Amino acid sequence: MHFDNSYARLPEHFTAAALPTPVAAPQFIAFNRPLADELGLDLDGVDDVRLAAIFSGNIVPPGAEPLAMAYAGHQFGNFVPKLGDGRAILLGEVIDITGKRRDIQLKGAGPTRFSRRGDGRAALGPVLREYIVSEAMHALGIPATRALAAVATGDRVQRETGLPGGVVTRVAASHIRVGTFQFFAAREDNEAIKVLADYVIDRHYPEAKQAEKPYLAMLQAIAARQRDLVCRWMMVGFIHGVMNTDNVAISGETIDFGPCAFMDEYNPNKVFSSIDAQGRYAYNSQPGIAQWNIARLAECLLPLLDEDAEKAVELANGVLAEFASEFPKRWLSGMREKLGLSTQDDADEQLVQDLLALMQRNDVDFTLTFRRLCDAADGSTEAFRCMFTDLAGADEWLAHWRQRTWRESATESDRASAMRAVNPAIIPRNHRVEEVIAAAVEDGDFEPFHAMVRATARPFDEVPEFGVYMQAPMGHERVFRTFCGT
Repeated sequence: MHFDNSYARLPEHFTAAALPTPVAAPQFIAFNRPLADELGLDLDGVDDVRLAAIFSGNIVPPGAEPLAMAYAGHQFGNFVPKLGDGRAILLGEVIDITGKRRDIQLKGAGPTRFSRRGDGRAALGPVLREYIVSEAMHALGIPATRALAAVATGDRVQRETGLPGGVVTRVAASHIRVGTFQFFAAREDNEAIKVLADYVIDRHYPEAKQAEKPYLAMLQAIAARQRDLVCRWMMVGFIHGVMNTDNVAISGETIDFGPCAFMDEYNPNKVFSSIDAQGRYAYNSQPGIAQWNIARLAECLLPLLDEDAEKAVELANGVLAEFASEFPKRWLSGMREKLGLSTQDDADEQLVQDLLALMQRNDVDFTLTFRRLCDAADGSTEAFRCMFTDLAGADEWLAHWRQRTWRESATESDRASAMRAVNPAIIPRNHRVEEVIAAAVEDGDFEPFHAMVRATARPFDEVPEFGVYMQAPMGHERVFRTFCGT
């Protein structure tokens, strides 16, 4: 690995040195060779034993400068002024084959200065969940951190019970968060905020340098990426589960996959996280929470937006207003794609809402509804109709949809192909993820994990080999709660 560690060169109070804590008996589980090639990592001839040692933290590769990043955050609306990487250690940065700078981080590699009485470790289950879901998100075309490797440590970690430990190697455009800005704002360290903002512009938003107000342009760009990211989540029924400001990446990538889940049956108020008792991060609440998180970032940036405090607030409010006005447009555009519509009609939003209401009343599967609608676009409506107990309601909606599609020029075949390119057949279904974790943790069997990784890498393909991953859960298989990795 050839490291170029720009974040380590920032002022010392941005980070804390943090060497990984060695583990007892690292066992290699998975290595993402295509991602390694994309990163330009020269690991040819390195056997699994050495790879396990590197990606467990037992060997620190030359050029790495291991550190924990400082940040704060609003957790379920409550501000915590000092969080930081408590169980993740940034090895360093590499420049990938396209010239982009990427972080390489070990998650579960031991305690840091920010661990707050934690052990700094990760249980094997959350490691496998992060690997599966982050790579599935990438395959779905949704910006997300990537999984480079997964290793079992041979150690036990103590949660409610003793569990086998693991380390996942996470790759990101960066690990800078809204909470990173909040860390310095809480200390009224405006100089550090400016240093961080300049760094973010250089690394992620260089076009902002040309703007009349570069920091405003940066805020606008971050808000736009978050808006588009959450919209993409909603198109595939994804619920992040813990949209705290310390889990909002400035780069616009999905980060942290603890209590996340994909909806099975459609319910706009669906919550999975075991700690989200109030439904703060429910499926339909995600756009509003994203806007709220951007507001917290804007508060940190006010001193940079304008010397006049009132003018700075006005500029920040303008960004938030644009977020609120643009999100429904982006959402409707995405839903049009899912319905195979390439033009705009004033009645489209009602058509979408009518379908969603029908889905909710009939307790039907979100993913399969849209996938079976692709078949209906090809002229075969039976699989779609059979999902609904209210056949008359399904037929009525199909008739309205058909009338709408007839006003466009696309052939049935072209429409169906376009729809199949945006409506996945395979998602990391909660009950399948739980089966994978149980097989690995209870039986030491990783073949279900590898099979699911292969299946979710091809989310838009319907092939017999992966048919089981398309199936919605039976009633007794449904997962109602997911848990944070800690």
